[in-house]
Amino acid sequence: MTNASPTSARFASSVHRQRLARASKAASEQGLDALLITPSPDYAYLLGYRAPAMERLTCLVVPADGDASLVLPRLEEPLARHELGDLADDLEIIAWDETGDPIRLVQTLVGSPLRVAVQDQMWARFALRLRAALDPAEMVAAGHAMSALRAIKTPDEIDRLRSAASAADTAMLAITGERLSGRTEQEVSGRIRELLIDAGHDEAGFAIVASGPNSASPHHVADDRRIEAGDSIVLDIGGTVGGYASDTSRTAFVGEPPAEFAALFAVLVEAQRAACEAVRPGVPAASIDAVARDIISEAGYGDAFIHRTGHGIGMETHEDPYIVSSNPEPLVAGNAFSIEPGIYIPDTWGARIEDIVICTESGGERLNTTSTELNIVE
Repeated sequence: MTNASPTSARFASSVHRQRLARASKAASEQGLDALLITPSPDYAYLLGYRAPAMERLTCLVVPADGDASLVLPRLEEPLARHELGDLADDLEIIAWDETGDPIRLVQTLVGSPLRVAVQDQMWARFALRLRAALDPAEMVAAGHAMSALRAIKTPDEIDRLRSAASAADTAMLAITGERLSGRTEQEVSGRIRELLIDAGHDEAGFAIVASGPNSASPHHVADDRRIEAGDSIVLDIGGTVGGYASDTSRTAFVGEPPAEFAALFAVLVEAQRAACEAVRPGVPAASIDAVARDIISEAGYGDAFIHRTGHGIGMETHEDPYIVSSNPEPLVAGNAFSIEPGIYIPDTWGARIEDIVICTESGGERLNTTSTELNIVE
């Protein structure tokens, strides 16, 4: 059996009623007849709990005109009703038996649509069958409609992100206060996961520990390399608190850094700070990326900054808006995203600084409040 992982501390049912209504309106505005949402962060955003993704179809049908319906396996109905609470009264819940045809049920609910959007992470086994059943309707991705809703955080959502960031800061302060030399990356990564939970995370999602030459690999997986004097160490950690994500990076150095690394890191501090300070409503996401990238490039490290400046964050660690040169969309108040430029010298060392920032009416608010200066560790 597969157990669900309900979102802890769910919002009031009224919040999810509003979200369903906004999703229906978004579908109408984008010329869609319906949104088809399978278990995913989008599903949890709309209904307030994380249904299990499995070979049996669960599908939330949100029409552009009318009330939402939930098609799900009969054995999942008790869990759904328990998690939905009085929100269940607003949905038509249609439970299907093991020998039933859920695709046909969805087809009946949608009718004869011209254009339907399916959840971005819908399994192919369902998407392909729905496409055949709804033919000749056009089938598109629901990502644009859903990301437009989720990208603007409410004050309650920002409070959860703030709590998550604070918990991650606590864990980061703790690990950079410990002796790291002589320990393997895997040992330190395991310790960080303990610290994330101790600091209040519901889940410790990741703990990148990249030392020495490994620090030049942005998504290095901690291995059995033993940390030693003269190593730079990129620490990128995060998890979830109340269903919302944390994500922060700091760089440490074992012992006194050489002049070359100190110079590189000074450039990175300047670039990250300038990008954070440039955040305000109306500024294109691409412009925030350019602020950090231009400073790094002018210092001669342009080719060593090999990823975007940031990504949105919320119920997922990576979501809209993306702070990248190809994104011309202007920031709006309520956007939440990382600012995390990095400089990576292959086979030598790397460095990254990451804060979560909220775009407010008056500028940017850093949710991570620890120092961005280089951590000198033993």
